[in-house]
Amino acid sequence: MKIIRVFAAALWLGLLPLLTAQVPAAGSSAVPAAPVMKSWLIRLIPPRPTFDKDATAAEQALMEQHFAYWTDLNAKGVCLFGGPVLDPRGVYGILVVRAESEDAARALGSGDPSVKAGVNKIDVAEMRIAFVPVLRVKSGTEK
Repeated sequence: MKIIRVFAAALWLGLLPLLTAQVPAAGSSAVPAAPVMKSWLIRLIPPRPTFDKDATAAEQALMEQHFAYWTDLNAKGVCLFGGPVLDPRGVYGILVVRAESEDAARALGSGDPSVKAGVNKIDVAEMRIAFVPVLRVKSGTEK
């Protein structure tokens, strides 16, 4: 019998916050919900398949700005990861970003200095990240 009373008390305490929660009245200024963030794959398309081998000095300077732009967004947690894809048919870049809409993701890609300058183009598609690698740091005792 004591177990039933303990269980009932625990259940009651667990439900108490739900039972006492205030529901905002219609037309009241309730706090808006945080936007739902999605993952987006941005494909950076270079002007030619040989771009990684024959970029001009001006293009290389833009690619340095491109790298700084995405490094900053990575540090802010907006760009999850990115880098070149070494496809033998032609290198291209990929970036995975968090944004609430395709327009917001496209704006991030369009803000890339190499895209703004017209050197690179972008494709954007929603991506559902199923898993990411768990990085393990070896301790001093592991071999």
